[in-house]
Formats: sequence, C-alpha cells, structure tokens
Amino acid sequence: MKPAGNLKRGEFVLYQNDIWQLQKTEFYSPGKGSAVMRTKMKNVTNGKSIDMTYKSQESVETVEVASTEMQYLYKDTENAFFMDQHSYEQHTLLLSVIGTIINFFKEGEAMFVYVYNDKPLSIRPPASVQLKITETEDAARGDTVSNAKKEAIVETGAKVMVPLFIKQGEIISINPETGEYTGRV
Repeated sequence: MKPAGNLKRGEFVLYQNDIWQLQKTEFYSPGKGSAVMRTKMKNVTNGKSIDMTYKSQESVETVEVASTEMQYLYKDTENAFFMDQHSYEQHTLLLSVIGTIINFFKEGEAMFVYVYNDKPLSIRPPASVQLKITETEDAARGDTVSNAKKEAIVETGAKVMVPLFIKQGEIISINPETGEYTGRV
C-alpha cells in the first residue's frame, strides 16, 4: 500500500482485481479542497486505458514486479514473442499492451520485460534505439527552411520524421516511446 500522492509513472497498481501500469501521473492541488493525483492507467492483460483520480492521501495497492532480460523474437498480428535467456522459455505479450514502441525493435535484440508471478506484463523500453535508414528521399537543393523534416523508413519498417540532411543508409537514434528522431549515430 502506498499513498496516491507518491505514485510515479511506470509503477504497477492493483485496481479492480487486475494489474494496471501507470502511464501518466499528475499531482493537482486546487485552490481549495484536497489535493489529488490524476493518473492514466493501462491494463496489462487487455491494453485498455482509463483515467483515474485519487485523493493524495488515499492508499493505493502497488504491485512489485521484476524486470527480466529477454530476447525479442518476432511479432505477428496480435502478439509479440520473447524468450527468457536463462530458462529458454518463450513468452507472449499482446501488441495492444506493448503499444507502438514494438515497431522500433529489431528481432533478436535483448530488452527488459516486467514479470509478475512468472507472467510477463509489459516491456521496459530503452531510452533510445539505433536504427539504419532504409528508405528516404534526398533533400532538394534550396530546402533550407528551419526545422524542415522529411519521412524516412527505418530497418524495422517504422516511419520516422527526420531532418532534411539525413540520407539513406545512415544510422539514427530514435526515442521508441515517442517515435521521434533524437540524433545521428
């Protein structure tokens, strides 16, 4: 149990006999009345998101989860498949639970998966991933508008907006949570 005022993004809570991951937390203190914690939670079993508001002193049941390194194998239309690198057990996670960050991961990469009672819940995305650009148009001469962007396709098939000076074959750094270009490697 933990006071709602101390909740942080990324933590797991028990709500309606199900485990939810906090996607967003915002402490709000109105001029009068008691302070509240506004949260956006995502269900780890079906990917459904809800907004929830707690009074700051209200007790919330948190769930302690382990972070285990697993190898990302592949994905199909509904699931992503991972393998525990120690026991060689395969696990599946719904794509609706993982979200769009899966589009930035290469097959065979190691990543951390949140596990509770030997059941995978969600993944812990890295701060950035490095991917090679497989397709993009060359910038036309004279395109010098500040912060101008063009679309590029990276080796995983995901589309990313990049600055005009980026060329095909270059390796770039991307924030997988936002899908934004963060720099050249």
